[in-house]
Amino acid sequence: MSRDIDALLKRLGLGAVNPGTWSGSHSWSDATDAPLMDVRNPADGTLLAQVRPASVADYEHVLSSAVEAAAAWRDVPAPKRGEAVRLLGEQLRRHKSDLGTLVSLENGKILAEGLGEVQEMIDIADFAVGQSRMLYGLTMHSERPRHRMAEQWHPLGVVGIISAFNFPVAVWSWNAFLGVVCGNACVWKPSHKTPLTALAVQRLVDPDRIRPYPARTRSRRNVHPVRALRTTA
Repeated sequence: MSRDIDALLKRLGLGAVNPGTWSGSHSWSDATDAPLMDVRNPADGTLLAQVRPASVADYEHVLSSAVEAAAAWRDVPAPKRGEAVRLLGEQLRRHKSDLGTLVSLENGKILAEGLGEVQEMIDIADFAVGQSRMLYGLTMHSERPRHRMAEQWHPLGVVGIISAFNFPVAVWSWNAFLGVVCGNACVWKPSHKTPLTALAVQRLVDPDRIRPYPARTRSRRNVHPVRALRTTA
């Protein structure tokens, strides 16, 4: 591994060997039973890093914690959910160059397209922030006197997102950011050909880096947004 790639991975919270699963209940997996998976630059075959795929126990942790997160996240007011996504977008802005470079290295796109894909993530984050205050419903007249009916949309619960090799991070953000502002928990299964970019995004949205609520607030209503996002390679 070259020094430049090593430094890039380090800035994104990655290393030569990386756990491939994060869950709200167990954080990064410490399982070692699955064989390591080599991640190579498709342009020249250079080894970028290795990833430990998810175990059966990891999948159970991810899904069970997603169900728990969904039950709590749906109670957070939609504008507050939007504020959490805004902070995620700001984090992507700060690391756009590094993440876009990793997209290029792992996917084989030219650098301009790698950076453009991260910009799409930033753009959809901005869009989702606005949508969090526009989850409108209809109000309707009723046959009963002094009575009015109102329409309110409810979260689906746990949403699964499977992203492909050709758009390793943008497609996830299109679904995840809108899903999160609508009150859902999102489980991400990235392509096995591009796991590093997914793991880098999960590192960037780590709860220690993003805190939309004061540290003293730990109520059900103030569940951290990253608990509603989890990744499994």
